[in-house]
Amino acid sequence: MDAGRWWDVDAYFVERLSLSDEALDGALERSARAGLPEIAVSAPHGALLEILVRSTGSRRILEIGTLGGYSALRLARGAGDDGHVITIEAEATHAAIARKNIEAAGMTSRVTVVVGRALTVLDSMIEETVEPFDFVFIDADKESNVDYLDRAVTLGKAGSMLYVDNVVRDGAVLDETSDRGDVVGTRALFDALHRHPRLTSTAVQTVGTKGYDGFVVALMTG
Repeated sequence: MDAGRWWDVDAYFVERLSLSDEALDGALERSARAGLPEIAVSAPHGALLEILVRSTGSRRILEIGTLGGYSALRLARGAGDDGHVITIEAEATHAAIARKNIEAAGMTSRVTVVVGRALTVLDSMIEETVEPFDFVFIDADKESNVDYLDRAVTLGKAGSMLYVDNVVRDGAVLDETSDRGDVVGTRALFDALHRHPRLTSTAVQTVGTKGYDGFVVALMTG
């Protein structure tokens, strides 16, 4: 099927289900003007994150990979007035734009942007024995997927949900001979999830404005 059709269907979903608004559109527009890569989750995908957080009653949210803050806003909305999102971003320029977007959306008190290498920040959280997170959204460099997964499990608890984005890579995940870092990292993620003693997992393929990709959802069972 023509990929243009995927865009049209996503646009139909957005319009019929009211999946965007001024604050969300503004975050994307400011991010684009600042030259950030246009790789934020789509509106339907963002709405799914919001619904998952809300339906699971998650209040403490961890995001690995902030970009312009679009997904952080979605996560914060799902967590509600008494919830909080901690989002980690390696690039200071991206973090600065994200903070502007979060402020413009009136979410400053509900979202904390932490600048630094994600693994360093996560290891510090583990060392400090922070309160466990209810929901973890992993959307950063794919080469480190397994390391992020390991830390997420350590920082979670029974009942926590982990969500890893971009796990299909236009189908390249099937290529066991690939030397692409993102593919190697994604395949390693599935190896880690296979019979993981503390996780029950599934993966879903998607098409839409972000092309052909997919995500993993895992529930911590112990």
